Amino acid sequence: MDPSAAIEELRAMLGERLSTGKSDLALHGRSETWHAEMPPDAVAYPSDTREVAGIVRICARHGMPLIGWGTGTALEGHASAPRGGVTVDFRDMAGVIEVAERDMLVRVQPGCTRGALNAHLRATGLMFPVDPGADASLGGMASTRASGTTAVRYGTMRDHVLGLEVVLADGRVIRTGTRARKSSAGYDLTALFVGSEGTLGLITELTLRLHGQPEAIAAATCAFPDTDAAVAAVIEARQMGLTPARIEFLDRATVRIVNAADGMELPDAPHLLLEFHGSDGAVTEDADRFGEIAAEHGAVGFAAATRAEDRSRLWAMRHRAYHTILATRPGATAIVTDVCVPISALAAAISRAEAEIADSSLDGPILGHVGDGNYHAILMVDRDDPSEIATAKRLSDAMVAHALELGGTATGEHGVGLGKLHLMQAEHGDAWDVMSMVKRALDPEGLMNPGKLVRQN
Repeated sequence: MDPSAAIEELRAMLGERLSTGKSDLALHGRSETWHAEMPPDAVAYPSDTREVAGIVRICARHGMPLIGWGTGTALEGHASAPRGGVTVDFRDMAGVIEVAERDMLVRVQPGCTRGALNAHLRATGLMFPVDPGADASLGGMASTRASGTTAVRYGTMRDHVLGLEVVLADGRVIRTGTRARKSSAGYDLTALFVGSEGTLGLITELTLRLHGQPEAIAAATCAFPDTDAAVAAVIEARQMGLTPARIEFLDRATVRIVNAADGMELPDAPHLLLEFHGSDGAVTEDADRFGEIAAEHGAVGFAAATRAEDRSRLWAMRHRAYHTILATRPGATAIVTDVCVPISALAAAISRAEAEIADSSLDGPILGHVGDGNYHAILMVDRDDPSEIATAKRLSDAMVAHALELGGTATGEHGVGLGKLHLMQAEHGDAWDVMSMVKRALDPEGLMNPGKLVRQN
């Protein structure tokens, strides 16, 4: 690899849109969690697909790794540069290209965030529902197959990406998928790239499915005697055909933290936070019915909120919860677990995790997306304390091992990156080798986001 020669060529093409400044490199080497800083050799800011293809061809000639960058909100070191190289920051490719209202789809550039897209759609009566909490870029969300709080009703990124434009490792530009809602024409290359974490190519355009904005929205909170009761209520509600847009779980420790930090007045007990979408009548009926089911499982304090400001406050609290939890230990970072299990096994998984955390030296409040069996333990650690990092890794790995025994997965939405690479063999067996074969076929030199997701060349 010859960084200086590649950087010279890239600078000739991009001018000031190629940065080698120390602060810019450091920013693009950081992670939101415990991973060490791993900066690239340069950061490129392309303005269109043609420039992305040019960047890739130059880097390929010089053996320079390429790492895609959206907003940097990934939690598993996805966008760090362990082997140096060029980070391709899509800051200047953040537009909405086309809104096809009658087809209920939109074409966007990869740097467009979900918040910016929904602001653009506000007057159309349409919305993009996938909500991972952070205002992440849509290219990054597709790359990690993200989901979030609304997946229980609307699904994940896997369900919303109809087509992609991708620059491959040799600079070729391909398009996958169509504007049609279904196709039986060949391999599903769109699905292959969704969740590939930038290891197969750089996404430069997305065609996304949209939904109608609901006529009415209501939120609700309710406290339960324990996790088992909360999960049982959710299972019964789903079996009876109720489809809340969000069903979030907070354990007792998290409730205490958000009460103190956000001025909430939630009872001191495990909680469900819910949101219902639909017509005025349907929303009221669904909320009332869920309240009845919750009461049958020992819930107290069921409180509904229909005013927009009350709902916004509730979900702002939920989306801030990670940083609110970290603030209880100034200077701490976290190893964030992301296991997902069949919902019937969720209470057992959380109870075992709570017991193992209680037996350790760490604090690890738990919250998650109970409607689809996904929970997160926020294992707070001192980045400079190897013993704490080792303890948190041991706890996290134990949660994953238990999840796999229950038929689950190491990651429900955050992706693999660097942090969960060591868990892939246990989850996938020989199928992980097949992933590496696909990687070698599309990226024989191993330049696309190396060190992540698959075994390396």
